[in-house]
This record gives sequence, C-alpha cells and structure tokens, in this order.
Amino acid sequence: MLELQQLHVDIAGAHVLRGLTLSVQQGQMIGLLGRNGAGKTTTMRSIMGHLPLRQGSMHFNGQDLSVLPPEARAGLGIGYMPEDRGLVPELTVEENILIPLWVSKTLVVQQRLDFVYQVLPVLKDMSQRRALLLSGGQQKLVALARAMAVGTRLLLLDEPFEGVAPALSKSLSEAIFKLKGSELSVLISQSDLNHSSGLLDATVVIERGANA
Repeated sequence: MLELQQLHVDIAGAHVLRGLTLSVQQGQMIGLLGRNGAGKTTTMRSIMGHLPLRQGSMHFNGQDLSVLPPEARAGLGIGYMPEDRGLVPELTVEENILIPLWVSKTLVVQQRLDFVYQVLPVLKDMSQRRALLLSGGQQKLVALARAMAVGTRLLLLDEPFEGVAPALSKSLSEAIFKLKGSELSVLISQSDLNHSSGLLDATVVIERGANA
C-alpha cells in the first residue's frame, strides 16, 4: 500500500532524513518509533507532500507520490493527523471534521460523518462546540476524526498520544483499535510504545533520520 525507499529530505539546509525505508501493507498498523528529533514528523510531512524529496521514492498503491501536489493526497484516500492538530479554532468540531470533505469530489459527506461518529461517539455530543474551547486532548480526538473522515485507505497519525491526559489517551487507543481488522492501513509515529503496544502489527525504529 505505502512504500518508502531510501528517503533523503533536507530542512533549511539540514539533512534530516538519511535513507529511511519502510512499508505499510493493506490493513496493517505500523509504528514509526523514535526519540524527539529522530525524523518522525519529517517522514509524515514528506509523505503528505509538504517537504520535497532530495533522494528516494514514495509510492502509494503503485502511484508515485513525489510527483503529486500535496492536495492530491486526500483524493487518494490518505488522511493525516498532524502532531500540532492543525484545527481551525473558530470553527466547530463538526466543521473541522468536514473541512477535507467539503473539497472531495467522491466521498459522501454524511456517510463519512456517520463513520466518524460511530468510531468516536464522544465527538457527536460536542459537535457544535468551537475548537478553541476544547482541551488539548479533545482537539487530538477532533484531529483524528478529520483524518478518518477523508482517510479511507491510509491514516498517518503523528504522535497522537503526545501531551494527552490518560483518560483521553485511552479514548484515542480505543478509537484506533476499532479500525483493526479493516482494509484501512495506519502509520503511527510515537516516541514509545506506552499507548499502542497492543495495536501495532510491526514497528520501524528511526534514529537520526535512518532505520535503526
């Protein structure tokens, strides 16, 4: 489903990714594990087209991602949950979830929204609250929901448990666990396995931008 081969990526002149290779098969949950600064977020941003490749290749379902504009990822069925959540503060929970669906030409909005609320029913109760009124953990749930809304084939979850209170970490873990056994592929970046040891099918360890 997702194949990354020998990725090299520079940021502001610094060589951040140094030959990272990983693959995610259909229906797999793969963990990308590494310390802060190891290159996990850079990997996610590169897959999403936010950073150009210096060298290497990225293919999703056989298609070369490196030649596509960033906005094309959603149309391929890739959903992205950034570490910093990336919500629009003045919009409601539901509006934030709907943002990628508003520009989709293929997804049925109500079907995707129903799916999100089925997996994360707690968000239905707060659907009309503005994002700026939510706690950091609640915002993480909304960011996950937005990724799930458009990510019909692959989810990229960047540090989903970072800075989240234990109760909400449990809610996040339970929501992600509900996706196991489906055809959906998931790549989760984390600093440790505290919250996902029972979720993952395999792990890839990254150190200084390369496979450890």
